[in-house]
Amino acid sequence: MEPRQRKLPGLGRLPREVMRELSGSFESPLEDEMYQQIELAGLPLPTPQYRFSDNRKWRCDFAWPDRKLALEVEGGVYTKGRHQRPLGFLADCEKYNFATIRGWRVLRVARPHIRSGEALAWVEAALDMPRRVG
Repeated sequence: MEPRQRKLPGLGRLPREVMRELSGSFESPLEDEMYQQIELAGLPLPTPQYRFSDNRKWRCDFAWPDRKLALEVEGGVYTKGRHQRPLGFLADCEKYNFATIRGWRVLRVARPHIRSGEALAWVEAALDMPRRVG
């Protein structure tokens, strides 16, 4: 099934304090926004900052451990953030490859994917959730 973009009503920018109250405390406003979309869509809620390795301090932004699904919100794409610099990029490669070898599926999303609803559609498809009509 090909995921399609979803538009959810009322997903404008809320003040960070309101989003944190609704969603909990996350490391970035983008993570807040992604969690809120998942919550409003009625999808199973992920575990934030999940450690998927006992040997390393690696965490994924969101995880559904029972489905071995991880969601990474990539910030700083346009500002040469940590994920875009050489050492950060290489460290991410190691982390994502380790997760894949351990049987995890890793979705990587950035601001445009979250804002368009595309990221939510990918999460829904990866969770194998049935599409809602309407």
